[in-house]
Amino acid sequence: MRNAFAEKITSLAEKNNNVVLIMADIGNHLFDKFKEKYPNRFFNSGISEAHMISMAAGLSSCGYLPICYTITPFATTRCLEQIKVDICYHNMNMILVGTGSGFSYASLGATHHSFEDIAILKVLPNMKILCPGDSIEVKASLEMMIANPSIYYLRIGKKNEPIINNKVPKIETGKFNIIEKGNEVALLSFGNILPLSEKIYQNLTKDNISTELVSCISVKPLDEKYLKEAFKKFKVIISIEEHSLIGGAGSSISDFIIDNNYMHNKHIKSSFHRFGIKDEFLHISCDQNFARKHFKLDVDHITSIIKNKLNVNRD
Repeated sequence: MRNAFAEKITSLAEKNNNVVLIMADIGNHLFDKFKEKYPNRFFNSGISEAHMISMAAGLSSCGYLPICYTITPFATTRCLEQIKVDICYHNMNMILVGTGSGFSYASLGATHHSFEDIAILKVLPNMKILCPGDSIEVKASLEMMIANPSIYYLRIGKKNEPIINNKVPKIETGKFNIIEKGNEVALLSFGNILPLSEKIYQNLTKDNISTELVSCISVKPLDEKYLKEAFKKFKVIISIEEHSLIGGAGSSISDFIIDNNYMHNKHIKSSFHRFGIKDEFLHISCDQNFARKHFKLDVDHITSIIKNKLNVNRD
């Protein structure tokens, strides 16, 4: 994903002279082409993420479109006050990019884990949150954001994630990307866990369970039109995210259910279940797959739970 980001932002900067890239001492070689082409529009703030955000606010006030890039926990929790006060309060156009989200950097320990970023940023007024699932969605999201300046948080993975989309989707805020259609189970996948969700889709399809695979790129705002239709159509709706269950995307769907009084609506037949990171730290260094399995974010476990819920729903 990060390679796709670097490639796309370099090409988009050629068409828009207001695009400025700021990074916090990461990705030096990743942006060599950008630096070579646009040396006056590239800044390394150093290990000073709060300064990076304040710099972006100043550039935005002068009419530029700053894009801030660094590892997710350092782009979010470390400089939350600057994001809130300098950017969101003044409604400054900016794209904040958190790379290596979730457990992408699990081997580097808890300082590099990010399972709270959606929760803390989604409460900020004016903030929009996009979580693409593969490099195709990363590029399409960038194109949309630069064409429609606002305050965005782009949550991406690290590298070598497989491509799931077979065509370039149209990205809009408040719009999900339906990858495969179905009519019994809806798999709502948020962000870089899309390849795992696709494997679950394959498992269910092999067992003749009609499954809809959805890449829920827009976390804030949610695609409420899709959700309203989904809760009338599917027997089982599942959300999957590499983020805490507290305050994550699945939590936003739970809010949607309550706000629309679906708990007491006799026309709503769907059952809803969330998969994410439970309320605890991971105190070991490991790879991303091990971390996911530790929190039961693995294909076999989730597939089994879905089948059990589907059988209960059928009975």
